[in-house]
Amino acid sequence: MKSIISILIIVLMFSGCASTRGTGSDYRPLVDTKDHDMAKLTQDTEDCQAYARQVAGAADQAAAGAAFGAVFGALIMAAVGGSSRDGAWVGALSGGVSGAGKGEHDQRTVISRCLVGRGYNVLN
Repeated sequence: MKSIISILIIVLMFSGCASTRGTGSDYRPLVDTKDHDMAKLTQDTEDCQAYARQVAGAADQAAAGAAFGAVFGALIMAAVGGSSRDGAWVGALSGGVSGAGKGEHDQRTVISRCLVGRGYNVLN
């Protein structure tokens, strides 16, 4: 159990270091502002960020990925005659990192698609 907690702490630490333009639901994509009112862009971005908060973020996805990975890794290692504890470690770490990346990506995608839907040219 201590190893799983350690993995989750590591994953959460790394998931918080992704971008200078915000992470997850706080992400602010690079938008072509030509012919757009900046106050409206700010309000639209905040609205889109609120939508993104409805999607599981990096921390939630990391926890779910680590839990799934630990179980899956332990089962695979037990099936091939290895240490299920080692399999759980590896599975939890890879599942946690993968889940964190997916949560971050999903929230950024919601924000970008929302802004595109409101007529903005999202560059990045």
